[in-house]
Formats: sequence, C-alpha cells, structure tokens
Amino acid sequence: MDPSPWVSQRVAPQQNRATIRPAPRRPLWTDHPSWGRPAAKRQPMTVVHPRKLVIQGVTREGKPFRPSDWAERLAGAMSSFRPPGTVRGIGAFIGYSPYCVPRVIDGVKSVIVDEALRGVEPMAWDFVMNFARDNDLVVIEPVAVRRAPLVA
Repeated sequence: MDPSPWVSQRVAPQQNRATIRPAPRRPLWTDHPSWGRPAAKRQPMTVVHPRKLVIQGVTREGKPFRPSDWAERLAGAMSSFRPPGTVRGIGAFIGYSPYCVPRVIDGVKSVIVDEALRGVEPMAWDFVMNFARDNDLVVIEPVAVRRAPLVA
C-alpha cells in the first residue's frame, strides 16, 4: 500500500553531513576520581551490628504470660525466616530461626529477637513487636557486659 502523496512531500529530507561537531570527550576512566590512579588510603568502616531485643514472658504488671509455651510458639512461627544462603526445602534442618530464639533467662521464658529480621522481612519484625505490645510484655535491650582483661 503506497502512502498518500502529501505525506512524502511534507517529510524533511535526511542530511548526510552533521551540521554541529560533537564535543571532544575525555576517556571514561578519567570521569571517576579513583580510576586511572593509585587507590587512596581508605578509612576503615565502622561495622554496626543489629540490636538484639529480649521479649520477656512477664507482663508490665508483673504477671507471668500464659500459655506457658508462648515463646516456642512465637519462635516456631518465625522459623521460616532465615539468613540468605541457608538451606531450605525438604532437606533443611528443622529448628528455630537465628533471628528469633526462645530462651529461659533468669528463670523467665523469653524470646531473643535479632533486629536483622527487619531487613529480611519487615512484616515479620512488625508481627513480633506487635505481639509483645498487644500482650503488654516487657521488651528490653540487654546491655553488653564488658569483662576486665585477664592479667597474667
């Protein structure tokens, strides 16, 4: 099907030569400050480790939280959230996630929750924190105890 004659009359003809010269361009490796020259002395980065929070099985009124297996149930619900690269599927180890682990601390059932869970699955982090808030449980951040160096 031929285009109508008026279309070909109104189309601008293509030019064989450029009317504007392209600007000279520096080589790509000069655009980045560290390319093409020795690496500068780098400062060590400070590593920020995620916090670990402890949800205690005691309400703010001081009453023990029931049912008595609440810590195992909560950690079991979070057991599918694991670090990247861990084995999953039918051959995976059955156990708790390292981000949410039940423990007995000073005779009180507790769950240790790693803040890295927030980076893996924010909704799981919200679930755990809302569980503690809705049930009025005590949430603490344990303070790392510095031990005195051994003197020989």
